[in-house]
Amino acid sequence: MTISCLDGRVNILGVGVHATSMERAIPLLEAAAANGSKSYVCITGVHGIMESQQDSTLKRIINHSLLTTPDGRPTVWVGWLSGFHQMRQLTGPNLMLKLCEISAQKGYTHFFYGGNVGVADELKQALTQRYPGLKVVGTFCPPFRPLTAEEDAELVKMVAAVKPDFLWVGLSTPKQEKFMDQYLGKLDAKVMLGVGAAFDIHTGRIKDAPEWLKALGVQWVHRIAQDPKRLWKRYLINNPKFLYRITLQLLGLAKYDQA
Repeated sequence: MTISCLDGRVNILGVGVHATSMERAIPLLEAAAANGSKSYVCITGVHGIMESQQDSTLKRIINHSLLTTPDGRPTVWVGWLSGFHQMRQLTGPNLMLKLCEISAQKGYTHFFYGGNVGVADELKQALTQRYPGLKVVGTFCPPFRPLTAEEDAELVKMVAAVKPDFLWVGLSTPKQEKFMDQYLGKLDAKVMLGVGAAFDIHTGRIKDAPEWLKALGVQWVHRIAQDPKRLWKRYLINNPKFLYRITLQLLGLAKYDQA
């Protein structure tokens, strides 16, 4: 196998995905919140990897994160095949729940950015009920367009007033990654995490795939069944392309720079 692991990252078609797990990620994120330096986390599966093949900006953002977790089981399998047996699937919804559970005990604060109108507020209600003592210090539901100067200033002011430990970004790839990159220096938050559909999953708008489907690597079947019009192209075109390209990389017939 020719895939390497640089600074804990498995090179998957030039995208660096950390050979991590929930047990390894949580202490890292707690340390990042404690030291106060600004950073961001990407939750990346096949979709993000394939988008990065056409979008060098997205690839750069993912490769310069504090942490890029293996969102899909195929990325974990690539890690295993390459000798990184400690690698485990770590999805946005699961990471959000674990950090909220810990935060209810340790007092970390959270800010929710994203979702349709009202979703971030519903997420706050759902998670504070699930984890009594959880501190959600702010929410912001953005429009489906770039923020105006006034909206930008409002968001910066809101975040500066509460200085959250964790700011969750519930958009979609590549929007959430580019948002975190753009606002890393502007928002007074310690760690930003792009978690995609986690907002909708934890407010009951969509259902998370059962664990057995995730273990089989066909979580995408569950997702596409719920939103075929939007997701069919993402999975039915990207998945075969990924399989072809990663096979060539694993066989040493293609090389990808992790820039």
